[in-house]
Amino acid sequence: MQKVLLLTSISLLVFCMSVSAQKVNTDSLSLVARISSDQLQLGKLQNQVEQKTKNKQDASEQAQKSANENSNAADKLSDNPENKKLARKANNKAGAAKSDSRNARRESDRLDKLDKDIQDLKNRIADNQVKLNKHIQNGANRATPDTPQY
Repeated sequence: MQKVLLLTSISLLVFCMSVSAQKVNTDSLSLVARISSDQLQLGKLQNQVEQKTKNKQDASEQAQKSANENSNAADKLSDNPENKKLARKANNKAGAAKSDSRNARRESDRLDKLDKDIQDLKNRIADNQVKLNKHIQNGANRATPDTPQY
């Protein structure tokens, strides 16, 4: 939440800087709006990182636990291959291990996608910030009286 407030205050500062220029350019206003929107979205995504990381760790631990249980069930079955009860248990444990490993991969992919989305937003904000700075500088240059060039 603090990140969102910080990002919002930064965007307001940028907005105020652009408004203080004598001639407000509609391009710069749209850039400010895009930057502000992207910063808000970035804050929301960054707030999800901790939970997604925890989900990934939990899923990974569960997958490891299921794999260990599957291994133990398979070892017991190998000692007595004719036992139908052990065969059924080993089959069930194998299914659980497969399902848990799929879930762990899915959670890992979700965290990777979130990290990629965050980086993409940061890059887009930086690009728009550069464009906005150019608009502000151009506006400041127009506000100063023309000096003769010799």
